[in-house]
Amino acid sequence: MASGKSIDSDPFADPTSMQDERATIVESTLSVGRNATLTLGTDAVIVLGTVSPLSLPCETDANLFSNADEGIHDTAARQFSCCGLIPERTTSTRSIPYFNILWAELVKNDLTVRYAQPTSKSPKAPLRVAYINYTLDDSSFSQDKATRWVKRLLDRAYGTAQRNKRIKLLINPFGGQGKAEKLYSKWTEPIFAAARCEVDVERTTYSGHAVEIAQNIDINAFDVLVSASGDGLPHECFNGLARKPNAAEALRKVAIAQLPCGSGNAMCWNLYGTGECSMAALCIVKGVRSPMDLVSVTQGDKRTLSFLSQSLGIVAESDLGTEHVRWMGGSRFVYGFLVRLLGKTVYPIDIAVKTEIEDKMDIKRHYAHYRNKATTPNSINLADLDGPLDASTGLGLPPLEHGTINDPLPTDSGWSALTPYDNMGNFYCGNMNIMSADAPFFPASVPSDGLCDLITIDGDISRLTSLSLLLAVEKGTFFDKDVVRIRKIKALRVYPRYGRHGVAPPKQSHLGKLFDKLGLSGSGSTEKAVRGDGGFFSVDGEKLPFEPFQLECHKGLGTVLSRHCGLYQADGPAGWDSLSVSNDDNSQQEEGDSL
Repeated sequence: MASGKSIDSDPFADPTSMQDERATIVESTLSVGRNATLTLGTDAVIVLGTVSPLSLPCETDANLFSNADEGIHDTAARQFSCCGLIPERTTSTRSIPYFNILWAELVKNDLTVRYAQPTSKSPKAPLRVAYINYTLDDSSFSQDKATRWVKRLLDRAYGTAQRNKRIKLLINPFGGQGKAEKLYSKWTEPIFAAARCEVDVERTTYSGHAVEIAQNIDINAFDVLVSASGDGLPHECFNGLARKPNAAEALRKVAIAQLPCGSGNAMCWNLYGTGECSMAALCIVKGVRSPMDLVSVTQGDKRTLSFLSQSLGIVAESDLGTEHVRWMGGSRFVYGFLVRLLGKTVYPIDIAVKTEIEDKMDIKRHYAHYRNKATTPNSINLADLDGPLDASTGLGLPPLEHGTINDPLPTDSGWSALTPYDNMGNFYCGNMNIMSADAPFFPASVPSDGLCDLITIDGDISRLTSLSLLLAVEKGTFFDKDVVRIRKIKALRVYPRYGRHGVAPPKQSHLGKLFDKLGLSGSGSTEKAVRGDGGFFSVDGEKLPFEPFQLECHKGLGTVLSRHCGLYQADGPAGWDSLSVSNDDNSQQEEGDSL
């Protein structure tokens, strides 16, 4: 007689609960052969199989491969014997994360699971499509159970993410370093195919082409508009949708996504946490629909939408003034920044701001409040997207609450007076956290709080301090620097007072003038750039006219695909997670968190 008690003999055990647990285990495990099972674990599929040490690896069998598949055929471990001896079989166990599962299907008694597999152990390794395949034994095969198992696998693999996305994909063959076409065909196309996505590919041939494509897209035919490019094409896509008569509906129904094929790729870094094409493709496949703030930029009678950033001064000069070294990739920004930083150039402006939060600790509390509420967010419901819009919003773009640059300066509560800023060195307004790889300029930025983050830095600070700021961005200490002024704002207005809007070019140090003479400043000289060409005003990395402008942030106007709804793939400002945030803090955020 066994001395130990079985679980069944436990007088305190709940028989119903135990039966449910056993049933769950039974339903989660699928027998796929002798001593071989597939089990639905907490975060991954557990693959348990018998493998002979002398079995030929299936990867050597060319018949098992297709253009989209590089996998193993676990059921048929093809044994061979040495001197007539049967090799001993051993058991191997491995796991496939649900996030990497692309598709699973059961055709008669043939089960195939396709997934994205890293090409090496490096965390930055690209992904290739692989598969496991089993021909289930007729003697023990249960069609109903296998069908239920596949359904549960796909439910866990996709969660709230939409399956079989209908993708309109735009390729900019000239963007970045001109590698978009090759990157797509080699690393992205197989993943979309394995995930059973419908993809319609179109190549852009001129500047503004993506605007026209987005403007004419059938919003009922596609779920997502993907750009294989840098950040320029997503900018065009948002503005193309904005030109539709039903712009608000279009921006809500068609999500915008990016494959990182350019220099900056900020959208990918923020939403997917990667600058690698195959991982970005996987994130698009598994991406959940998420609302994101967009910013209206008004100049004259024109209104432009911005999803990323708006800048004057050293950042705009470093970006738009370094087109001649585009071959440097993302490093060209650092190059341009250093050259202009050492020149100690200032860019005088007049500015009025509608500030919502100014104290840095209050900004961190705002971020903590938002982040804590977004840890268990709900994706946008597809049924809601197909339903009618709120009649109060109309079908076009939302009205400008604070008017345009042509209107009198607003005097609403929160607006400052128009204030001279004679020694402005850097004006940088951001709607995302990361501007390029390792450049989280706006660590407190969140996707949909209805606010932008405004950074202003004086241009006459010491060169040593300026250099320390550049290093602080990557280290995550930039936010807390005393010389960095950061505000959460709703709107602002700027009048440049240099270049063709002033009586003199920006003030430079002697070293800055020397850089100009040596041709190191980029587009000719600083004086020529700002006096003859009018200076640089950058919106999402695109050059807009250098003239007065007004910004206004619209909460959740756009839709994107993200790994986690309501969150960027970024750490946030240092120390935010140690702050105590009560339910009463940032009452404005309560409304902003209603996704």
